[in-house]
Amino acid sequence: MLAVAIPAGLVIGLSLGALGGGGSILTVPALVYLLHQQPHTATTGSLLIVGITALAGMIAHRRAGRVRVAQGVAFGILGVAGSYAGTWLSAGVRPGLLLTLFAVLMLTAAGAMLHRRRDADGRAAPAPQPRRAASRVVPGGVRIVAAATAVGLLTGFFGVGGGFVIVPALVLALGFDMPAAVGTSLLVITINSAASLAARFGGHVHLDWPLLAVFTAAALAGTVAGNRVASRVDASRLTTAFAVLLAAVALYSLGRSLPGLV
Repeated sequence: MLAVAIPAGLVIGLSLGALGGGGSILTVPALVYLLHQQPHTATTGSLLIVGITALAGMIAHRRAGRVRVAQGVAFGILGVAGSYAGTWLSAGVRPGLLLTLFAVLMLTAAGAMLHRRRDADGRAAPAPQPRRAASRVVPGGVRIVAAATAVGLLTGFFGVGGGFVIVPALVLALGFDMPAAVGTSLLVITINSAASLAARFGGHVHLDWPLLAVFTAAALAGTVAGNRVASRVDASRLTTAFAVLLAAVALYSLGRSLPGLV
């Protein structure tokens, strides 16, 4: 088990540190298919791993000046209600259906990441001027509330961080540059994960604490490496590679879960 948990944790932490999201969505499949946990147990354990890892990554990004604390806290608080709602909804879903829905989520995330990369590659115009960005605050506020609630729902229901939603929302609605969006997204993930964990620990939760500790430690080490990669490697290449990996895992998950629904 430990021989599997360590490399899986490293990959997840690497993505969180380098991209500000995405890696957490692999935690549940890793816990289910590699470490043979039940889906509902895996989604709870994922929240613990993702929350701690995101917090460590956020601290590193904060030291580098890439976290906007006020906006991140506001975004996270807006998502708390969604986190509790997602946790409540998840409890009544069959394991096979939960994994199928999760696979669909992974495919959606992969598509969103590739779309974001194409947009970044095709953006030749200079960054918007402050006056133009300010004109978008009002409509952006509506998008932020909707995005924060959606992220909270995803976190509570699936045990994921939702960075693939948070980062584009911060860029498009609040005019963040990519480094600030990546760092701030980790703060939001930390808040949402903590809220969802608080909701789940109110019930009967049985976790393999030693295994989760090793997995989390490996993810933390991966986050440190990911922060270094973020400053040295073209982010668009990392995004493409990770999106392909995400799609492959999603298709494997569908292949495993769909027969059980028939």
